[in-house]
Amino acid sequence: MYFRDHSPAHFHAEYGEHEALIEIETLAVLRGDLPRRAMALVLEWAALHRQELRADWDRARGGTPLELIEPLE
Repeated sequence: MYFRDHSPAHFHAEYGEHEALIEIETLAVLRGDLPRRAMALVLEWAALHRQELRADWDRARGGTPLELIEPLE
């Protein structure tokens, strides 16, 4: 996430030279793409951590430090 990023609430997922912007509420891809396997893992992770992503979005919009979110195991 980037501070003062545009709406809707989203996060950036990067894998090598690929990048996708993913909406937090719907997990829809707003822009970009990732390889199929990487996208599946990102969406699984995001579904598990949607509340934390929402909270970090609010922190970013307010200019406060983000909390770390645990990776997939």
